[in-house]
Amino acid sequence: MLDLNKNPVPSEIEQQPATIEEQKIISLNKFLILSVLTMGLYQIWWIFKAWRFFMQKDQLNIMPVARAIFAIFFLYPLFKKIKDYAKLQNYSKDFSASLMFLGFLFFTLLSNLPDPFWLISLLNVVFIIPAFQALNFAKRTSNQYVVIEQEKFNTAQIIVMIICSIFWIFMMFGLYLTLTGQLQ
Repeated sequence: MLDLNKNPVPSEIEQQPATIEEQKIISLNKFLILSVLTMGLYQIWWIFKAWRFFMQKDQLNIMPVARAIFAIFFLYPLFKKIKDYAKLQNYSKDFSASLMFLGFLFFTLLSNLPDPFWLISLLNVVFIIPAFQALNFAKRTSNQYVVIEQEKFNTAQIIVMIICSIFWIFMMFGLYLTLTGQLQ
């Protein structure tokens, strides 16, 4: 006889495995090139991808897009999450999530400096590097999902690099004209 009052035990419930998409990782050099060429926009993309990875892996009810756009509020927790996950994967290097966040914030705020000093703000990428390397290590060493090492720039990255290079050329030309007094 079927007992309708009986609660199903966890073994009776079909558990759906977490679906984690293929993890494509790039080298540190590619990350730096894309970050500088896009003036930090690639960093937002990386933050989005990192949050999406944790959303899928840990089955979190979060919005990675919002966490990337409002990274100023969610970057410290991301650094902390990456550090903890990398330690579980036996990552031997250590970094301070709070110091990395404060350094990133400080250099990002330098974007308000006058020409050409605001370019110093592009160094904020330095404070993402420890988390970037830790997450790449953790993904490589885990056997829970497929990891693809991206050897070359993909088509979308090449298009972005071309567009951003053109923008950089025009920006540097304008900066030159401004600093030499030819453009007021």
